[in-house]
Amino acid sequence: MHVLIALSEPAALALAFVVGLCVGSFLNVVVHRLPRMLERDWRAQCAELAGAAAAAPEPPYNLVVPRSACPACGHAIGAHENIPVLSWLALRGKCSACKAPISARYPLVELVGGVLAAFAVAKFGLTASGIAAALFLWALLALTFIDFDTQLLPDDITLPLLWGGLLAQLLVPAFGRTSPSFVVPLPEAVIGAVAGYLSLWLVYWAFKLVRGKEGMGYGDFKLLAALGAWLGWQLLVPIILLSSVVGAAIGLGLIAFRGRDHTVPLAFGPYLAIAGGIALFYGPQLLALEQSFLR
Repeated sequence: MHVLIALSEPAALALAFVVGLCVGSFLNVVVHRLPRMLERDWRAQCAELAGAAAAAPEPPYNLVVPRSACPACGHAIGAHENIPVLSWLALRGKCSACKAPISARYPLVELVGGVLAAFAVAKFGLTASGIAAALFLWALLALTFIDFDTQLLPDDITLPLLWGGLLAQLLVPAFGRTSPSFVVPLPEAVIGAVAGYLSLWLVYWAFKLVRGKEGMGYGDFKLLAALGAWLGWQLLVPIILLSSVVGAAIGLGLIAFRGRDHTVPLAFGPYLAIAGGIALFYGPQLLALEQSFLR
């Protein structure tokens, strides 16, 4: 295995976990702000197309500014209050200024970011494959929570994820062959991207022709295309089947235990993302299971 940084396995896992915690903290910002940034852009574009008078410029709002603040009282969050997980525990899940509750989802995303990075390094080592796998999983984590919140899968993440998958198939082997690795031959990745998009695109139009309404969004097509680029076309069917099973199980659970209205559309992107993450780690096993059913 071609290791990029020579560390013992426990040290490599600890490093991956700590870096993942920090990335998870940033992903909380992405999940919260990116949909609002897109909404501001859409409003500005609509006003321009409608020929409306130019509005007063809005204050900057992006992933860097303004500083994170308590939504209840506006208290600016200091560096000591922004340490992943530990700050939330030290503050007992409350704002230091107004004592308004801070959602437990913030440390949850940070922990998941750390665990996913540690899993990637445990599976692929502290190698180009391991680092690329961690980036892939972090993108899926951000998409999962954005889609849960807004039923949007932003192009700002799905399209770079797609191109990143194709680039990973080209660049990761240049750092040395590692075993195990998610890398597939580039033609399989290209076919995976095309087939991933077209498969859900066809399902979308078939559903619309039969039922007269949309059954999923275009973001789902792009996400599956990205998964095909990262994992190859052979894993597309297992991913679709697995995401359907996971989605059905969670959907039924929400209806049974939280009284969710079954007529309200359910975001499909998170289940594609979960299935894609599972396929990254257990792709050969999923293919073997698929073959066993086809015999």
